Amino acid sequence: VQLQASGGGLVQAGGSLRLSCVLSGRTFSIYTIAWFRQAPGKEREFVAAVIRNDGSIRYAETVKARFTISRDNAKNTVYLQMNTLKPDDTAVYYCAAGNPITTAAMRRHLHSYWGQGTHVTVSS
Repeated sequence: VQLQASGGGLVQAGGSLRLSCVLSGRTFSIYTIAWFRQAPGKEREFVAAVIRNDGSIRYAETVKARFTISRDNAKNTVYLQMNTLKPDDTAVYYCAAGNPITTAAMRRHLHSYWGQGTHVTVSS
């Protein structure tokens, strides 16, 4: 399984970006797909996930109502639409795939596959 994340960049506070994560090598729909992020000097933290068995969605409280995760099974792609970006959103964003469901999807060690990360920088 390979994950390819893209879409990061530099944006001003209040702006938007859309990240994409393409999965190859296995059947896309069997995996829970999640986004995590890691800011300089901080631990990698959960952002959002779409759950494999029922398509339900989980968000971190810090991004709820600003970020939207969606999946397109036909394109083997998960998107993270990020609106009203803040400087605190600056981080490397990683997509991950695995088998966890419900709130377990928020635990990074339960995801078996990781993409290479895409940089998001939000200027004030």
